[in-house]
Amino acid sequence: MAKNKPRTYYIKTYGCQYNKADSERIAADYQARGMVEIDNWREADEVVINTCAVRQSAEDRVHGFLNNIKIYLAENQKPKPKLILTGCMTHYGSEKLLEMLPMIDEVLPVNEVGFNYQALRKDKHHAFVQISTGCNSFCTYCIVPYSRGRERSRPFAEIIKEIKLLADQGYTEITLVGMNVNSWGLEKVGVPLRKMLMDRGKKILPSDLPENASQYLKPNGTPPFVKLLQAISEFDQIKKIRFLTSNPWDFHDELIKEVGKNKKIDRYVHLPVQSGSNSVLQRMNRGYTRESYLTVVKKLKQADENITIGTDIIVGFPGETEAEFQETVSLAKQIDFKIAFVAMYSPRPGTVAWRLYEDDIPHKEKKRRWLILDRLINRKHLNERPKIV
Repeated sequence: MAKNKPRTYYIKTYGCQYNKADSERIAADYQARGMVEIDNWREADEVVINTCAVRQSAEDRVHGFLNNIKIYLAENQKPKPKLILTGCMTHYGSEKLLEMLPMIDEVLPVNEVGFNYQALRKDKHHAFVQISTGCNSFCTYCIVPYSRGRERSRPFAEIIKEIKLLADQGYTEITLVGMNVNSWGLEKVGVPLRKMLMDRGKKILPSDLPENASQYLKPNGTPPFVKLLQAISEFDQIKKIRFLTSNPWDFHDELIKEVGKNKKIDRYVHLPVQSGSNSVLQRMNRGYTRESYLTVVKKLKQADENITIGTDIIVGFPGETEAEFQETVSLAKQIDFKIAFVAMYSPRPGTVAWRLYEDDIPHKEKKRRWLILDRLINRKHLNERPKIV
């Protein structure tokens, strides 16, 4: 008697490297259940959609993908696969999502996918390794704390065990990922961000928000993240180490020193700035100033002149004047970023910025500002862009 054909799955991933790492863990969970991954969603028994919600355009792509499935099924009279939604759009909650996207059969909170199995990686030389989940920061525009919850660091021993296994399997490059890798091992446990803000009601002011640094412990001696980098560097098989993403306000001097002297650490440092204007940074509740950001960059360059800097920038944040935007332009010229992920501000329902500020910059103006920075940074350095996995 012929064996039953194994059930199949397909994963559609949107968003950042963190989401890519999540999808690798989801794939491992499916494989452990005896299912087989295929590269064509049209033939899959289950389709997992790992979503991004950083901007409205990311959510629009999810709607578009679901519409394509609906049209294909109608035109070809195919049975509907089980559709599972996960990722950052889960901040809406299951009830709301099933109302918004009636084709979806199940909502899977991404943090419910644990580290029970080794991530199923297709790249056999480079590996993403998640060192934390969630985020404790209070940036007013960001939806991540709502979708992923409070920050939790993976135990040191668990991370090193995974690195050893990867080294034994022939991996030579590692990228450590987390919403805030710098403060790995230093997060404070507190009430959920959603509850904290909801308790205050819709009249919350930026001054009511805690400083990001207040949600973390101060290092007692060498920061834990530096110790983690040093331990990973002890593996001879590992030749290159990257990490994403860093915050300027907790890029400790000890970390700068380690990056400078430890040549296994990539010479490219991704350091989101979001704006070069102190007034905009304050409205964003980023926890640092233009001046302190420049100090970190200066120290990195002093540690090793070969270090290059990349960044994230938001244009058209509510209330951003032309003068404030030009401060970002001047900062970009001063630092000479090698790459920048420039985004046009998009209000995210539930965030503090969504509650407080009117989205008052016209799309046309946001696009103009986006083009200026894209030409100044990305097109200028098109032939010397650093490798970003």
